[in-house]
Amino acid sequence: MKAFVLAEPGKVTWYDAKEPELVSNGAILRPIAVAPCSSDVHTVFGGGSKKQPNLVLGHECIAEVLTVGENVKDFKPKDRVAVPAITPNWRDKSIQENNFNHAKAPFSGHQLGRSQPGVFSERFLIPDADTTLAHIPAEISEEQALMSVDVVTTGFTGAEYADIKMGDAVCVIGIGPIGLMAVAGAKLRGAARIIAVGTRPVCVELAKQYGATDVISYKNGDVVQQVMDMTNGIGVDATIIAGGNAEVLTQAYDMTRYGVGTISNINYFGGTGYLPLPIFSSGRGMCGKTLHMELAKGGRVRIERIMELIKYGRVDPAPLVTHHLYGLDKVEDALYMMRDKPSDLVKVMVHCD
Repeated sequence: MKAFVLAEPGKVTWYDAKEPELVSNGAILRPIAVAPCSSDVHTVFGGGSKKQPNLVLGHECIAEVLTVGENVKDFKPKDRVAVPAITPNWRDKSIQENNFNHAKAPFSGHQLGRSQPGVFSERFLIPDADTTLAHIPAEISEEQALMSVDVVTTGFTGAEYADIKMGDAVCVIGIGPIGLMAVAGAKLRGAARIIAVGTRPVCVELAKQYGATDVISYKNGDVVQQVMDMTNGIGVDATIIAGGNAEVLTQAYDMTRYGVGTISNINYFGGTGYLPLPIFSSGRGMCGKTLHMELAKGGRVRIERIMELIKYGRVDPAPLVTHHLYGLDKVEDALYMMRDKPSDLVKVMVHCD
């Protein structure tokens, strides 16, 4: 079975992988369309924890069900489904403590392409179909469904953990695909003013479409000072970090209101060492600001609810797909596109049929 794998750190290849073995609660699927993301780029080129040899990459996918295990109730062969990027073990007892993403072990919710084979192969296994897979409504396009499984849910997670209230002023740092969906999520949650921080023209225009009232750039001066000037020196009620290096945490603290402000991080920080926490804007430890740092929400119910939002016109993630490639073998090209980020790229979709 042809699969796109991590051969060794910094090197990918095509590999004759072992066929997935069906389990009683699981389903074997074939990809209809996939999308490499920045996390795949980090996995291949950014180091991180050691991975198993020839790990099949990928966690953004819509697929056709081929076979199901004897205990599967809600899915059958030929069903078209969205495969969530985050697949918690819903049967672990820590789930009852609301520890969805880290039950039993850190990042246990992030399994595909990390601790179990991913979706960049001719066939793949989802071990628990009924709790994981999401039915795609007939009204939802393939582009919309594919963006739901990771990009939309991650951006919305950032907005949810930012605790946005009606009328709030919000800043979104980084307006790649995740940040753009954080902008859309902030608007849905009732934010009044949404300040987006970014420079690439294609992302700036999309940020405005998704609800940004202002877009600022480091090219026009210090972004913290720009935000403080725009808010009469008070700062924003919530800051969502969706991109940038370690210094963005300091920027977020600097621009967020004392006493009631919330900082929500959904950004990946590579390498090791420390994230700097500013002494002054953290009020020397007494600023009254809340920091949340979390992995995206996943699972069947989450993705099906997001697709309901799409179905009824609350959000349309299809414009995030700026490039289309055809054939599973184009996944490699798509990965390098996501690494190199051409100026007109937001997301690339690989059609596997």
